[in-house]
Amino acid sequence: MKQLFEKTSINGLELKNRFIRSATWERKADDKGHLTEPLMKVYEDLADGGAAAIITGYAYVIEDEQPNPRMMGIYDDSFINEYRQLTDSVHKKGSRIILQIVYGGSFTWFNTSGRVIWGPSAVTNKISNVTPEEMTRDDIRTLTEAFGDAALRAKKSGFDGVEIHGAHSYLLNMFLTPLFNRRDDEYGGSSENRARIIHEVYDNARSKTGKDFPILIKLNCSDFMGDNGFTFEECKTLCKNLAVKGIDAIEISGGPVFRAPKPDKDPSNFPEESIGKESYFAAYAKEIADSVDVPVILVGGHRSIERMEDILQNSGIGYFSISRPLLSEPDLINKWEKDRSVKPRCTSCGKCFHDDGNGCIMDREKIKPQ
Repeated sequence: MKQLFEKTSINGLELKNRFIRSATWERKADDKGHLTEPLMKVYEDLADGGAAAIITGYAYVIEDEQPNPRMMGIYDDSFINEYRQLTDSVHKKGSRIILQIVYGGSFTWFNTSGRVIWGPSAVTNKISNVTPEEMTRDDIRTLTEAFGDAALRAKKSGFDGVEIHGAHSYLLNMFLTPLFNRRDDEYGGSSENRARIIHEVYDNARSKTGKDFPILIKLNCSDFMGDNGFTFEECKTLCKNLAVKGIDAIEISGGPVFRAPKPDKDPSNFPEESIGKESYFAAYAKEIADSVDVPVILVGGHRSIERMEDILQNSGIGYFSISRPLLSEPDLINKWEKDRSVKPRCTSCGKCFHDDGNGCIMDREKIKPQ
């Protein structure tokens, strides 16, 4: 019988339990994306806190394309030595660390007039009011090379893997989404064509890092936008194709494409059966896990050991990634290991974001400007 607190592995990467810290924008890097002491402390606390692996906040792969302030960067070799300090520290504390890599696209409010912002098509994002430039084939080649170069830098920096961010309304997700992808070339139209860039990004990263370096991907199970969005059936097909290629794990989240889901407050663009529930993408991730022969990581609304144990025993889902509760209590996994009845203090209030650095509102008085 599978256990939450047992050793497993992903492509040779040994993990001490089945808990993973899901990527969370900390807003604590410097203005160029470089490591700072407050950001270092975030990861050291998480490593001390018991998670088997930490997926970092997203790191941008092209210098001029920074979708949010003070996020991590990985766009040139200047990051390698400083990130080596980070990965060494995490490893000494008994955890693993995986770098999430991203291109933002039009879902951004940061410095939008001072840089070129690419999109699959020149479709205005009605949330941010940004109209991106439609990417040329040369732009797409530049982007896939940038993702691959970023993955290689991560390997040289001592990271235990990378996660390609293909969800949550960022550029790769928008390629998958008909609302934003109006192309009539080999990168648009059919579901297969819209997913082509995902395969090319993966292929480039794999060619540069080798078969033994874990490469993960984060995907929406659906954008929950009907025919305008990336559908669950399309997600299942993409996951199957990536599994055949050799992807090492798939983290399943969900849409809609242009904003984060709010199951307790906004049911209009969210699967009705998930509203108000814990682990709200479980049904989708279970169906995917049953159809692919690679580890599936479930993110979204995990708050109790009992619920996660039930999912673990009754599905092929192998791992649980957690964001906001670990932003509030980085040692929550250790607490759960000692006492399975512990209730997280996180109430899913969504008030984690602050100009001085993202963190739990209950600790706000401890956050000082850097």
